[in-house]
Amino acid sequence: MTLESFVFNPFSENTYVAFDDTKEAVIIDPGCYEPSEQAELDRFIAAQGLTVKYILNTHCHIDHVLGNFHCKTKYKVPLLIHRQDEKVLLAVQSYASNYGFAGYQPTVPDRFLEDNESFVFGNTKWKVLFLPGHSPGHIAFYDEQKKTVLSGDVLFKRSIGRTDLPGGNFDVLLKSIQQKLFLLPDDVVVYSGHGPTTTIGEEKRLNPFCTLTNPS
Repeated sequence: MTLESFVFNPFSENTYVAFDDTKEAVIIDPGCYEPSEQAELDRFIAAQGLTVKYILNTHCHIDHVLGNFHCKTKYKVPLLIHRQDEKVLLAVQSYASNYGFAGYQPTVPDRFLEDNESFVFGNTKWKVLFLPGHSPGHIAFYDEQKKTVLSGDVLFKRSIGRTDLPGGNFDVLLKSIQQKLFLLPDDVVVYSGHGPTTTIGEEKRLNPFCTLTNPS
């Protein structure tokens, strides 16, 4: 399985394309808003000869969904999110122009993913991890075989997701990290929604936020 990352929009959000030797692919958190960003994503997918199977949102804050409409329209594939972030997604249209995204086009989810659910594209199998706290329906995607996790905005290199947005909860976020992510092997590579990669082991040792409390 290969992961290709793109940094899009003024929030410097990480969009990922995951694919394997079958050339089936998924797009995770498409943040491409400007036509140039959309074209960059499309050129990569075309150059690799990929067939997109799903669009996945780890969560539905504006910076992670700006490209949902483009990708759904271009590749004609379903959008998958967690049910508890549906309201978060639908709310984006009401405030997008306040952030300078007057051209935002809304989308609706086609299917809901559940905690511990597994799904397949190509020869790749991912497990869904429900990680609320940054948003009510935040999820991550874990590949046990390749030892990777796409953590969205829950866990960053030496930091964690903000909890001051509607639906955020600091204690719930720490519980998600400590009782779900930190149970993964230390050598699992963390691909975050912003910034560089890290590992579970590094963050267990060095992330200052994750030692503030020990939720039970």
